Formats: sequence, C-alpha cells, structure tokens
Amino acid sequence: MNKLLFLALSAACGTTWAQTPATNPMPDGSRDMYVGLGVQSAPRWDGTGSRKVSALPVLQVQWSNGLFISGMSAGMHLADNPTFEYGPLLAVQPGRDDAGAGQVFDGVGTVGTSLIGPVPDPIDKRNLRGTRLDGMDDIGARLTGGVFANYYLTPQWRLTSSVLYGAGNDHDGARLDLGVQRLAFKLGNQHHVSVSAGITVVNRNYNRTYFGVSLEEASRSRFSYYQPGGGLQEAHVGVRWNWALSPSWMLTSNLQAKGLLGNAAKSPLVERSTNLTVSTAFAYRF
Repeated sequence: MNKLLFLALSAACGTTWAQTPATNPMPDGSRDMYVGLGVQSAPRWDGTGSRKVSALPVLQVQWSNGLFISGMSAGMHLADNPTFEYGPLLAVQPGRDDAGAGQVFDGVGTVGTSLIGPVPDPIDKRNLRGTRLDGMDDIGARLTGGVFANYYLTPQWRLTSSVLYGAGNDHDGARLDLGVQRLAFKLGNQHHVSVSAGITVVNRNYNRTYFGVSLEEASRSRFSYYQPGGGLQEAHVGVRWNWALSPSWMLTSNLQAKGLLGNAAKSPLVERSTNLTVSTAFAYRF
C-alpha cells in the first residue's frame, strides 16, 4: 500500500499534466481515497516573472475496477499486465484571464483559487508590465480527452505518456507528454521521495492559443503579433517529498522546474523561459 499512497501524490506538478495512479489490486467493490488542502506558489502564466500564491486542494480516488480520479483528471486502467498500464483519460485544461491568475494545479491535477486578488488598475498602464495580460483574449477552461500509457522498467522506475486533445477556445489544441519517474524511495521510516522528468510536444493550434498573439490582440495590448508553430514546447523536472505523519495523515511537498522551448520560448508573452513552482499540502487517507 506504500506504493499506492506515494503514487497518489508523487507526480511533479505542472500546469496541465494528467497523472495516472498505478494499477492497484484491490478487493472488489473497494476504493482508496486521499483528500487534502495546501498552498502553492506558481507563475501567473507560463513564461511570466510574476507569481501568485494560491489555495491548493488535493484529491485522488481509485476503485477496484480500475477507475480513478486524480485531481482534475480521470481515467480507467484497462491492462492486467503489472508492467504496462494504459487506458482512456480525461483532463481539465485550465483557463487564463487577463491577470493570468485564478486557476492553479498541483501534481495530481487539482485546481484551486488564487489567494491574491486582482491587480488594481493604476493610472499609469506601464505599471502593469509583467503582471497582466491586458488586451489578450481570455482562454476558457476546457475538457480534453485522450489516452495514457505507462511502462515499468523496474518496480521503481516507469516511463509515462499521455495524449490529450481539445484544449483552447476552438477545442483544437493537442499535447503529448512523455516522462520518466523514480517512485517512492525511503528516507527513514516516515519519509518518501520521488523524482520525475519529462517533455511536452504540442500542435500548432495549442501553441497559438497559449503563446500566440493575434493581430487583434496586438492592436489592443502591449504584445507584438506572433503566430508560433507546433513542436517541442517545454522540459520539466520535479521532486516530491511525502512525510507520513500517521497512518492516515501526510504532508506532501513538491518542487518543479520548467523551461519553455522552441516557438513557445520565443513568444512575446514570455518574460523568462524558466520558472519554479513550489507547493505543500496536508492530505488525509480514507
């Protein structure tokens, strides 16, 4: 059960990563569930130097039939092979407003509300530089769908992958996430640490939604016109530390470093191509 407890909160955090818990043989009709609450410090949007502090709910549920909910993603394990996992996957792609704030995700895809209110409109609009996306179109939250597949090289190491489609206001953004995870190695009796790394590849429509600037947006914002193509978008590494305070309570902390690449890194929306996200939360197992 230590493996499942760790995997429930082991993924490195990211904006839209849809992480899948490991297949876990459970008695028919049973479930395993974790809920919690914490805090996260993250960039207001990908590529900004401005940060926000947000409440961070945590949720993970897995049923014996293979169904799971992992934060704002859900899916089903279809394979019986202990070294290979695959199945359908749904995940919520967060939206973006002119402040770039309002929705944050932890490593299992949970969403929270910003603890910092909207930035007041100053008289001198130059003071907004680096903190807002005034003039840019809002991007609505979207339900994306696809598949996941994970392969265990050893009981401790697994390769992860997922493909999701439907992001953006036109529902035509697609992303492929590829990664590797080292699961649950112990540091004493109460502490477990995991590390992960990965890359993200997106199509042109995805990059143009989140990193592009249309002619209309350029005419009413401080950003210049830019229409990126698809390709490699980012690389990320992360480490998570879980501290088992009791058989039911856990303190889980996460650090993720992400670097934008390719056409995304060249976007006029990007002020810095690398950034850190830090979070910590208490979680309770039912």
